[in-house]
Amino acid sequence: MSKISVYIAISLDGFIARENGDINWLHAPEYTIEDEDFGYKTFMDSIDALVMGRHTYEKVRSFGGDWPYGDKPVCVLSSQGVDIPGDISNTVFSISGFPEDIVHQLGERGYQHLYLDGGKTIQRFLNDGLIDELILTRLPILIGNGIPLFGSLKNDIKLEHLTTQSYPNGFVQSHYRVKS
Repeated sequence: MSKISVYIAISLDGFIARENGDINWLHAPEYTIEDEDFGYKTFMDSIDALVMGRHTYEKVRSFGGDWPYGDKPVCVLSSQGVDIPGDISNTVFSISGFPEDIVHQLGERGYQHLYLDGGKTIQRFLNDGLIDELILTRLPILIGNGIPLFGSLKNDIKLEHLTTQSYPNGFVQSHYRVKS
């Protein structure tokens, strides 16, 4: 595997969702900037596959409508069964195991750049030293409590700051490389 990246939005106080998994605060009308995707399309074009936990997958499925990832392969991490409907079964699959084993399995499938999504998934891979870069978009909102992006760590993880960009809606996006 050559690269594993995180691209995620967080509240200013470090949460990716409310305690019940709600992320409606991410989509407030005042955050919309016409024709601005905050680098998401460019990022998505750079990856080979997404890796997300079961809870994140179920949250995305709950939105209804078209599958937002199109034909991009999506790997759902779960030790339990995952319901994958027929209309996305050609691109969505489930595996389980330790992060290093998962990375090895996906590398054998030819994936070179993975996008990790979901709090627990990001925390596990970060703790195992498998993440190469973090692209964090902080929104100008405090939600007080919820699901944190970061949890306890085995060791300090040093980051190299690459860029920061601010947007007129108050978003601040920072790009970091994880130092070896």
